[in-house]
Amino acid sequence: QVQLVESGGGLVQPGGSLRLSCAASGILSRFYGLGWYRQAPGKQRELVADITSGGSTNYADSVQGRFTISRDNAKNTVYLQMNSLKPEDTAVYYCKATRGGVYSWGQGTQVTVSS
Repeated sequence: QVQLVESGGGLVQPGGSLRLSCAASGILSRFYGLGWYRQAPGKQRELVADITSGGSTNYADSVQGRFTISRDNAKNTVYLQMNSLKPEDTAVYYCKATRGGVYSWGQGTQVTVSS
C-alpha cells in the first residue's frame, strides 16, 4: 500500500523560504513520477512541479525560478524548495506519486504566506 507523508509546511512572511518533504513508503519511488500540487481555498488543485523517474523536471509558470523540485531515491523522498514566497502561494500542498497511470496522493501540508 502506497503511503505519502508531506511535511515542512507552515507560516512564513512574504519573501521567505520553506522546504517541503514528501516521504514515500510501500513503493520504490525511483520507479515513479513524483509531483507537488497545491489547492487554495475556492480554487482547483493545480500542478506546481513534477519530476520524472529519470530526473526531468517541469514547473508551473507561476513558480518557475522560485521553486525547485528534487528527489532522493535512497530516502524515497521528494522535496520542494520554495523561495521568494508570495501571498498567492498560500495553499495546501499535496504530493503525488504516479506510475503506469496509477497514482496516489498524500494528505497535504498547509503553507501560509502572510505578514
